[in-house]
Amino acid sequence: MGLDQRILGRSGLRVSDACLGTMTFGTSWGFGADEATCREIYAAFREAGGTFVDTANNYTNGESEEILGRLLAGERDEVVVSTKFTLPTAADPNSGGSHRKSLRRSVETSLRRLGTDYIDLLYVHAWDQHTPVDETLRALDDLVAAGTVLAVGVSNTPAWVIARSDLPAEMRGWARFCSVQLQYGLASRTAERELLPMARALGLHVAGWGPLGRGLLAGKPPPAGRPSLSPTVRAVVGEVAKVAAELGTEPAAVALAWVWHRGVTPVIGARTVEQVRANLRAADLRLDDEHLARLDAVSAVRLGYPHDFVRERFPMLIAEDR
Repeated sequence: MGLDQRILGRSGLRVSDACLGTMTFGTSWGFGADEATCREIYAAFREAGGTFVDTANNYTNGESEEILGRLLAGERDEVVVSTKFTLPTAADPNSGGSHRKSLRRSVETSLRRLGTDYIDLLYVHAWDQHTPVDETLRALDDLVAAGTVLAVGVSNTPAWVIARSDLPAEMRGWARFCSVQLQYGLASRTAERELLPMARALGLHVAGWGPLGRGLLAGKPPPAGRPSLSPTVRAVVGEVAKVAAELGTEPAAVALAWVWHRGVTPVIGARTVEQVRANLRAADLRLDDEHLARLDAVSAVRLGYPHDFVRERFPMLIAEDR
C-alpha cells in the first residue's frame, strides 16, 4: 500500500506519513552509515512513497546535511526537507541559541550543505531560555517573508512555551509554528500529559522521534554500560514481542503501527537499508482493538496533576477524545 500523505499543520504542505530521520547519515559521530548506504536507505524510502526527510545543522557534524544535499540533487522540489537550528555547532558561544546571529549563521550553512536556496520546514531544535520568544519568532518570520524558509516548527520545548509563542505570532501576523517534533512511542508516552493535547488544540502536526525506544522495541539489547531497563519498559518490550509473534510480524512494525494509530508521524532512523524497509512495512499493519488495548495498558503513564485530580473528582468534565 505504501505511505499515506498528511497535511503539515496549518502550512498546507503535504508530507508522507513517515519521516526519514537522518541523524545516522554520516560516520563522524562513531556510528551511522556511510554515504553509499545512505543512498540505499534514501532510495528505499522514496520508493515507498516517502517525501518527508528530517535533518539538523549539528547531525554528524554537518555530514548529514551534506549527504542529504547530494541525494536530493535532481528532485529537490519533490521532497519536503526539515532541518533545525539552536544547538551549538562550535566553541563560539553564539554558534548556538535561538537568537538572530545563530539563526542566520545556521540557515546560511544549512542552505550551502543541502545545495538548495530554500528550506521547507525549519525547527527550533530546543528551548533556548536565554532568548525571548518574541525575538526568535520575529527572526523566523523574516526568513519566511523572504522565501528562504517556507514553514517553521519547534522541538524539545515545553507545551506552555509553545502555546505562549503562538498567541503573539497570530496577533502580529508572523509565521506560526505548524509542526512540533517530540519524543514519542510505546516506551515514552509522557508527551500525552501536555504536548499532544496542546498540539491538537493549536492544529499542529506532530512528528515523533525515538518511536522504537532507541531500538529496544525492535528487539535490540540495551547498550552496554547503560542503566538496566525499568520494570515498565521491560513489560512494554515483552508485550510488543508477544503481539508481533501473534501477528507474524516484527516487533518494530507493531511499535510503529501503534504510533501511526495515535495520529503521530514517526521519524524513522536507520543504519541499514534492511532496517528502513522493515520499518516501512509497518505502514500496512493494522492493530485490532484487543492488541491496541494491551499495548495501551502496559505502556500507560500517569498524567499527574491536575489531570488525575479532575478525572477522579469531576469525571463529568472530561472529554474522552483528549
